[in-house]
Amino acid sequence: MTQLSTAPGTPYHRAHHWFTVAAAGCVFLLIVAGALVTSNDAGLSVPDWPTSFGSLYRIPPLVGGVKFEHGHRMLAELIGLLTIVVAVWTQRVDKRRWMRILGWCALGTVIAQGILGGLTVLFYLPPAISTAHATLAQTFFCIMVSIAFFTSKSWVQAPVPAVTLDTHPRLTTIAVLTVTAVWLQLIVGAAFRHSGIRLLPHLIGAAVVFCMVNWLAITTLRRHRAIPQLARPAAVLLTLLVIQITLGLASYITRILWSQGVSAPLSSMIAATVAHVACGALVLVTTVILTIQIHRHLDPGVAVNIARNTGSISVPVAGRSVRA
Repeated sequence: MTQLSTAPGTPYHRAHHWFTVAAAGCVFLLIVAGALVTSNDAGLSVPDWPTSFGSLYRIPPLVGGVKFEHGHRMLAELIGLLTIVVAVWTQRVDKRRWMRILGWCALGTVIAQGILGGLTVLFYLPPAISTAHATLAQTFFCIMVSIAFFTSKSWVQAPVPAVTLDTHPRLTTIAVLTVTAVWLQLIVGAAFRHSGIRLLPHLIGAAVVFCMVNWLAITTLRRHRAIPQLARPAAVLLTLLVIQITLGLASYITRILWSQGVSAPLSSMIAATVAHVACGALVLVTTVILTIQIHRHLDPGVAVNIARNTGSISVPVAGRSVRA
C-alpha cells in the first residue's frame, strides 16, 4: 500500500481542511438526493441533458418528479464547483505529492460521474449505466472523505504512531477484504434498485458483508482496544451495521406490503430505502477510514517513513525501537 505519510513541513491549513469537510458533507447529501430520484422514479422527469427542458439556466417548475431530478442536478453542479476548488486548493497548499494526485482524482471522478448521470438520461435509464453512476457516487464520497481526513489536524500534526505488530490473520488484510466486500455489495444493491438483478444475490452479498464487517470490527476491538484511532471507528462501524440491517429489513417489508396492496404508505417505503442507501455509504466510508488507520498504526514501514519525514530518530514498535 501507499505510504500515507506527511511531507516535510506539511502544514495544517484550517480553512482548507474545513472546506474539504463541507464538500464531503455535500457529497453525502448528493447521495441522498440520488436515492430520492431513484426511489421516486424521477430519473426521466427532466427528459434532456445537459439542458433542463431545453435551457441551461432557467429553473423549471419544481413539481412532481422534477423537484427531485432537477434538485439533484443543481446539487451535483454545486459539488462539481466545490471539487474544482478542493483540487486546485490542494495543489497550492499541500506538499504531499500523493495528496495532490488525490485532489485531481476527485476532480476526474466527479467529471466522470456527471457524464454517467447524463448518459442515464440520454439512454433512458439503462441498468448498467445507472448502476455505474450509483457506484461511482459512493467511490467519490470515499475520496472526498479521505481528503478531508488527510487534511485534518489529527492526521497532519499527529505524533509518530507507536506501531503494534499485528498477529495472524493480519488485520490489514481483513480490512482490505472488508472494504472490497462492502463496495461490491453497494454495486449489487444499486443493480437491485435499478432492476438489473434479482433479490437473491443482494441477500447473499448482505450476508457476506455482515460477516466481514463483524470480523473486522470485533477483531480490531479485541486486539487493539487501547488504540483510540482504531477502537473508535470499529465501534462506529458495528453501530452502523446494526442500523443498516434494520433499515434494510424495513425497506424490504414496506416494499412487500405496498406491492401487495396492504395499507403501507409509499412515503414510508421511500424513506426506509433512502435511509438504507445513505447508511450504506456511511458503512463504506467508515470501513475505509478504519482501514487507513489500521495501515498507519499496524504497519511498521509506515511509521518509519513518517519518522524520516518528520525528523524523528526512532519509532517504537512492539516494545523496541526501529531506527529511522
